[in-house]
Amino acid sequence: MTYPRSFSHIGITVTDLDAAVRFYSEVLGWYVIMPPTSIAKDDSAIGVMCTDVFGPDWTSFRIAHLSTGDRIGVELFEFPNSEPRENNFEFWKTGVFHFCVQDPDLEGLAARIVAAGGKQRMPVRYYYPGEKPYRMVYLEDPFGNILEIYSHSYELTYGAGAYQRAG
Repeated sequence: MTYPRSFSHIGITVTDLDAAVRFYSEVLGWYVIMPPTSIAKDDSAIGVMCTDVFGPDWTSFRIAHLSTGDRIGVELFEFPNSEPRENNFEFWKTGVFHFCVQDPDLEGLAARIVAAGGKQRMPVRYYYPGEKPYRMVYLEDPFGNILEIYSHSYELTYGAGAYQRAG
């Protein structure tokens, strides 16, 4: 049977787990539900699971679990060899190229992200200029991950005639 599944969580790799936990909890207000924890390769259930995921050559990593205001989980990973991508905006390649958060004070949150070491990639834009107040902007967190901010919900932004021109 097909029905809409709920989104559970996303995993994000960063180069500095402690700084990432501070950024996401202090700037975006996400709850820390498991503080930074070290995981090492062993025969425990989590060790075996990680070998299934990362292959036989992994040795250790650090992880923290956070939760958004709408109960979506965010796993932050720091591996011993974590490094920033040379080009963090290869949107034409398969895979996740950004995630989006919602805040009616889009401009205020964008400013806080930049003040915390992030980067604003574009000016704030209106989806329906002069018609509806729906705004968006792309940024980077301090670790080079691409995030977008919407002023309104996904359903309001894209529902009932999104991008249609009045006849």
